[in-house]
Amino acid sequence: MKKDFLTVLDLSSDELNGLITRSIELKSGVDANKCPLLGKSIGLLFEKSSTRTRVSLEVGVYQLGGQSIYMNPKEIQIGRGETIHDSAKVLSRYLNGIIIRTYSHNTLTEFASYASIPVVNGLSDLHHPCQALADLMTVYEKKGKLKGLRLAFIGDGNNVAHSLIEAASLTGMHIILACPKGYEPDPDVLEKARTSSSGQITVIREPAEAAANADVVYTDVWVSMGQEKDASRKKRKFKKYQINGELLSHAKKDALVLHCMPAHRGEEITDEVMDSPQSAVFDQAENRLHTQKALLEFLLT
Repeated sequence: MKKDFLTVLDLSSDELNGLITRSIELKSGVDANKCPLLGKSIGLLFEKSSTRTRVSLEVGVYQLGGQSIYMNPKEIQIGRGETIHDSAKVLSRYLNGIIIRTYSHNTLTEFASYASIPVVNGLSDLHHPCQALADLMTVYEKKGKLKGLRLAFIGDGNNVAHSLIEAASLTGMHIILACPKGYEPDPDVLEKARTSSSGQITVIREPAEAAANADVVYTDVWVSMGQEKDASRKKRKFKKYQINGELLSHAKKDALVLHCMPAHRGEEITDEVMDSPQSAVFDQAENRLHTQKALLEFLLT
């Protein structure tokens, strides 16, 4: 039976921890000459532009011995009115798996319901689970564990925050989210994560309170793709939710700084922090490659 990866909670705790272990093995060069995707074709259907997701997936599929096929919706029939049902049925006849990067999470769930091949969420408005895999791998590399760590997320309770909440719930981390009023995580995501949680999930207002004694301090852009009309108002409301030297001083002295990128330097994070010895943002970006390779191997072999 095919398995999709639309949210982090599509994995069990054991599966998630196994993927982190396998990602670290792949990064070390274990099975470097093994080609588990040999003869397999993976589609990349992207409505949204991308740097890390597209390049890491194309490189990863190649390194696993497979073929990646990039599809811009404007250049295929789905962009001319073909139904999701028909596209999913047809592409399932050609491909062994597909990664979809889209605006609406409903597009993913509908496509997956009709596809007979594994469907992976490359990003939607509600979740960014591939990013969460890389986040967990990076924290584990730097801290040697996940369970019991305190992760402070500062900013918008968006798709990245949702996937981190689910990741924390499966790994026993304590995630504290500091969000302005009106920008809290989706209540349904919180409820579902808390139901399956082995960790703690806390949502508060004050960034300094969230950062206090944190092992990891994480942020994302204040204005996500597709939300540009709300940019000026959001920037005013988020002004005190910047990760800077003063905010970081509330965390542990060896606290790790993460950002899923792209970063708007000078807005949600300062150069001082982004380029500090505590920052692991470029390791985090690299780890998209390794975790996605482990994920594709898991789903397709």
